[in-house]
Amino acid sequence: MSEYTAVDGAPIWFDLASSDPDRAAAFYSELFGWDVTDSDADFGGYRSFSANGRVVAGLMAAPDEGPRDAWSVYFKTGDAAADVEKAQSVGGSVIMPPMPVGDLGVMAVLTDPAGAAYGLWQAGSHSGFSEHGTHGTPYWFDEMTMDYAGSTDYYTQTLGWGLEEVGTGGDPDSVGPDRYSVVTPSGATEGVAGIMSAAGMFGDGHPSFWQVYITADDVAATIAKVTELGGEVLMPGEETPWGTLASFKDPMGAAICLGHPPAGM
Repeated sequence: MSEYTAVDGAPIWFDLASSDPDRAAAFYSELFGWDVTDSDADFGGYRSFSANGRVVAGLMAAPDEGPRDAWSVYFKTGDAAADVEKAQSVGGSVIMPPMPVGDLGVMAVLTDPAGAAYGLWQAGSHSGFSEHGTHGTPYWFDEMTMDYAGSTDYYTQTLGWGLEEVGTGGDPDSVGPDRYSVVTPSGATEGVAGIMSAAGMFGDGHPSFWQVYITADDVAATIAKVTELGGEVLMPGEETPWGTLASFKDPMGAAICLGHPPAGM
């Protein structure tokens, strides 16, 4: 078990807005061994997935207007209202202003200047996920951005991120997908997320987006199970310096990734 406590600016939660929550619940429960709570009428039918007896992610019905069949990433904040105001001052746009969610916490949803949506979570009684790096728990989070300079500048100003560029040695003239910055928020002892230059990778007009990686003990077996359960494989297991990585869509079309640590880790 690998304990995790989010510092301000670090990923604290992620959830799925699904066009078919019942099917999504069955799919991910079978795929990752997640347990799922009954829908909570007090919170719009929201459900929680658990791994190893700990909450790990959320599930809700997709709204009539807004993202459908998409995972969202939330970053911890100590003051949602102040961070939303700061984000707006440097080019962020507000989708949902800070809103109390019972005694659980306060949430807000924004887009960065590159167009990627993300959330802020000011924890109350719900402190997010508390385990990572074990099967069925988070492995990594990163943004695929069509405006690398804009994204890196924005998050350093709004969430206090320290960035270490890897892959190109920090070549300022490089705009290709080898430009990648590892994110270490103030107060963190290691990287918790990344920002990747994805311009040209998905075709003209593709929006920037944040994505989630789930730890898998056996990436190949998990990817094979995706197909059996009606999902679509986007990238089969690929060996990289950062581990074995893969991605897929669930039966409704929501994309998510897998990760397994490199040999020896």
